[in-house]
Amino acid sequence: MVEVVAILAVALLVAGIAGTLIPLVPGGLLSLAGLYLYWWDSGFAEPGSVALVVLTTLGVLTLLAEFFGGSIAAKAGGASWTTTGAAMVVGIVLMIVTGPFGLLIGLFGTVFVLEYVQNGDVDGSARSAVYATVGILASTAVQFLLTASILLGFLISVFLF
Repeated sequence: MVEVVAILAVALLVAGIAGTLIPLVPGGLLSLAGLYLYWWDSGFAEPGSVALVVLTTLGVLTLLAEFFGGSIAAKAGGASWTTTGAAMVVGIVLMIVTGPFGLLIGLFGTVFVLEYVQNGDVDGSARSAVYATVGILASTAVQFLLTASILLGFLISVFLF
């Protein structure tokens, strides 16, 4: 018979995957919550130590991608930290009002405008804005793959071994 905690743990792991696609939902934290809930309920026996370390590492990498992926991409494109911070604030506010497209448009527009005001370079400003926007999308893809790997690794380590 399947236990309620096992169902809840798997539900949290699945919610973690979905959370990577829904802005402001911490997919990595949901995945780690499901993993550690099951580990706690199993008396700290399942998943095994190696699997727990590997899956936890994937969860931490997911969190790093979630929190810093867009900023690192913007910085790689030449944007200043001030511009990157302002773009995230504007993007989040617009996302709340208009959805995910507001995030992307707000991020792109803010980086472009602030970098242009600072440097007066249209090409450099556009490059920074594209890097920031693509970085957010790439960060989402990485988070999705990492949380899916956590779920798959969990299922294999707990139910097949």
